[in-house]
Amino acid sequence: MTEQNLEQGVTEDAARSDAPGLDRDVAVVVDHVSMTYKVRAKEDDARRTLRRRAQDFIGTTTVDVHALKELTFVAHRGESVGVIGTNGSGKSTLMKILTGQINPTSGTVHATSTPVMLGVNAALQPQISGNDNITLGCLAMGMTRKQLEAKRESIIALAGLQDSIHLPLKSYSSGMSARLQFAIATSIDPDILIIDEALNTGDAQFREKTRQHLDSLRGQAGCVFLVSHSLGTIREMCSRVLWIERGELIMDGDPAEVTEQYNSYAGQMGRGRVKRPRQQRDALKKQLVRTEVVWSP
Repeated sequence: MTEQNLEQGVTEDAARSDAPGLDRDVAVVVDHVSMTYKVRAKEDDARRTLRRRAQDFIGTTTVDVHALKELTFVAHRGESVGVIGTNGSGKSTLMKILTGQINPTSGTVHATSTPVMLGVNAALQPQISGNDNITLGCLAMGMTRKQLEAKRESIIALAGLQDSIHLPLKSYSSGMSARLQFAIATSIDPDILIIDEALNTGDAQFREKTRQHLDSLRGQAGCVFLVSHSLGTIREMCSRVLWIERGELIMDGDPAEVTEQYNSYAGQMGRGRVKRPRQQRDALKKQLVRTEVVWSP
């Protein structure tokens, strides 16, 4: 699909929709979004000494780091979108842009509602009980007391902490804390939910619970973005996968197909025979069937 066709399609969808700007089936539109950071250049000792002496006159030397290179895609309601890639590929940068934590260098993001990042961990306190942390976390997300009490039992059940909910959080294992965090964060039934590396802990029973809960969110016409290094989790919980590598969208499609290609890439990287992302993208481009994807030049 060409860039012109994408723009035309979004415009036509918007014209048919009751909501201004987006078709009712569209949850998120990422339109030619890029992100470039300016960082201080690395220097040897001699250059560092010279820079310090001349800094008042020449300023600080910086270099551009391209974290994202013009990504364009459309996510629809009812989709669970996995996001994979090696460390430093730009996954978390994209999630921060989606939630509005940072502004992109270029491009725009359109969404039907403000995406919610799974991350009430900062509000949770280790000294108080899990039950009190449910109160604290839910109130921090804007719930009323009435809404909180209506959700409390379902939060405890999802976290699987019925026997330890009155113990202090500091006595919980990392898996127990992660389950509580997930249960609290998803209790508000967000329209667009972003989960960044939060489901890598927990046993098989909890993973099944989270899968069912994500299916329920999607069934309510919600959209979920899941960032994870666990390809098994991605295949189990996602209906679609974006593979981002070195800031470029390499592949977008069926979870089994994309994770298989990513596994092959990771294996080549371990053996030192890796195609550049652009070459990898061009080689895979013909295999894609998703019509809403636009490949950046």
